[in-house]
Amino acid sequence: MNNDQKFPQLGLQEFLFNLESDYRILHHQSQGKEHIAKPHSHDFFLFFLVEKGRGTHTIDFKAHEVSNHQLHLLFPDQIHQWTLDSSTMGYQLMISHRIFETFPTSLWFNLILYQQTPILNLPDSVFEKLHYEFKSIKEEMDRVTIDWNIVYTRSKLIALLVNQQIQTALLNNDHHNAYIFQYIKLIEDHFRAQKSVQFYADLLAISANYLTILCKRHLQVSALYLIHNRIILEAKRLILSSDLSIKEISFELGFNDPAYFSNFFKQQTGIPPRVFKEQL
Repeated sequence: MNNDQKFPQLGLQEFLFNLESDYRILHHQSQGKEHIAKPHSHDFFLFFLVEKGRGTHTIDFKAHEVSNHQLHLLFPDQIHQWTLDSSTMGYQLMISHRIFETFPTSLWFNLILYQQTPILNLPDSVFEKLHYEFKSIKEEMDRVTIDWNIVYTRSKLIALLVNQQIQTALLNNDHHNAYIFQYIKLIEDHFRAQKSVQFYADLLAISANYLTILCKRHLQVSALYLIHNRIILEAKRLILSSDLSIKEISFELGFNDPAYFSNFFKQQTGIPPRVFKEQL
């Protein structure tokens, strides 16, 4: 039995109130005792900023203590439930997969890292910055006429601040992560032309096998997955935001054979690029 059968998945539309579907970004404040008895998953990203409170938040069957000045990160398909006591006050920002794909590339690479550290205990200075942005989004969405560009921009800034904090935490925890961050940066520079793990391992002066071991140990994915994931992300962006044909996109991404690109895209996403484009 798979997770879809065992645990219900809630879509962002179930939380929408006066929300423009083109953006599908929701922010709301959470106060008081709250209990989610049944484990479930979402099809969107959730940032939960805890101003104050206590309780337990269980993510993928691992319980985490809720306390003041935390940020909880929940990603699509993760199973979660929580029990928050009456002192809890915070903000939840729900962001659709479609919107998150428009955020800076570094965020997408670090999604895998995020899931290894779902609860961040924030320094006061970082909490104050995030709190200001969450509060500002709530104020904007309480307006009669919402400026969705402001909502989008502040949501993007929140994601950037979170990204910065996670990178700092991971680099301080394990020196091996320095290789992973360098690898991610090198992929960003070269993914259009270079698609082999060996190329990046040579630049890092380590073996391809060791690079794969590091990725599997710390990220639970292969080194090759990160390259493929970056290519697919760029392909989706080009399909979404440009007038390029599938053939032109394949050349833009360093594929000499458009048919090979189409097969690669289908292998990674489950659908051909033309079908993906038609679904938009």
